Amino acid sequence: MFCEKAIELIRELQRASDGQLPAFNEDGIRQVLEEMKALYEQNQADVNEAKTESRSDLIPTIKFRHCSLLRNRRCIVAYLYDRMLRIRALRWEYGSVLPNALRFHMSAEETDWFNQYKKSLATYMRSLGGEEGLDITQDMKPPKSLYIEVRCLRDYGEFEIDDGTTILLKKNSQHFLPRWKCEQLIRQGVLEHVLS
Repeated sequence: MFCEKAIELIRELQRASDGQLPAFNEDGIRQVLEEMKALYEQNQADVNEAKTESRSDLIPTIKFRHCSLLRNRRCIVAYLYDRMLRIRALRWEYGSVLPNALRFHMSAEETDWFNQYKKSLATYMRSLGGEEGLDITQDMKPPKSLYIEVRCLRDYGEFEIDDGTTILLKKNSQHFLPRWKCEQLIRQGVLEHVLS
């Protein structure tokens, strides 16, 4: 049937929850593009035949194929746009370094787009707040307190806070740190917020 493969791409994204990025379905995209090419070539042949032989009975078929082409195009654009929005949200959630599991699900073009978005966001943040810039990815939710208790989930090494104090982050160690300094490490999975 017409457009089934394109609709399957959309359903694939719907099945994934909001925070997830399913693997890029290159095979599905290729199949939809091949279907579109076949529909276009059939339409071109029928249009030429309708013009030269004045066959008006081919016009409904031509219109149907054209509508199928437009629908396939809309489905591919929706698939790619939704993935782009998910990748953009991942930048805000995980920071500039994505976990390998997520990078594995991205195509080369999506990785390039992510890197360009990351650079654009960094340039914008440097332009704010004077010499040091302003990290607008911090404090995604308003903090209840400026310091939080965190537990280290894996060995990270030395971590310096603003007053020059260096803290050694070892697996299962607990620390009382400024929220804004460790929020990025919490998103990356190095630290976890210990709730009392």
